[in-house]
This record gives sequence, C-alpha cells and structure tokens, in this order.
Amino acid sequence: MSRIRIASPEGGVLRRQANLSALPESLDGLTVGVLENGKPNARLLLQTVADALAEQVGTRVGPVIGKHSAAEPADAEVLDNLRRTAQVVLTGSGD
Repeated sequence: MSRIRIASPEGGVLRRQANLSALPESLDGLTVGVLENGKPNARLLLQTVADALAEQVGTRVGPVIGKHSAAEPADAEVLDNLRRTAQVVLTGSGD
C-alpha cells in the first residue's frame, strides 16, 4: 500500500522584532520621496498620494524612483538616494 503525504498550506509564521523609525510630529515642510515597484499603476498611485500630501499638509515632493522589478529589492544606490533626499518615503503596489 502507498503512503499519501498531505502538507499544510498554512506554513509557519516567522516573528522578528524590528525597531521602527520615530514618526515626525508634523509632515509640514518635509520632503516625500516615492519608491515605486514597477507594477502598472504604482507610479500613478504613489505620485497622486505624494501630490495630495503636498497640497493638504505642506510637504514637498521629492524624487520619484522606480525599481527594476517588483520581485527584487531596491538597489543600495536607490535606497541611499532616498535616504539623502527625503525624510518620508511612500512605497506600495499599484495593481
């Protein structure tokens, strides 16, 4: 008789402790950068949010930088550019 193996699709949960950056008291006057992931509507979505923040709370829109692929992490050079030129970075998907 053959054996049947059933694997659970639930998987395990990896829990890592992370330190989050402190939130600014105000966004007024801060530069907001955009890191878009290359998905079809990501740039439009994130640029629209950045523009709305500028209009509503007084931020400045900084660099809008795209990654080569949604599946790959951003290059160190891209992250360094954002670190130097923006105090807040928006990122997300645009599917």
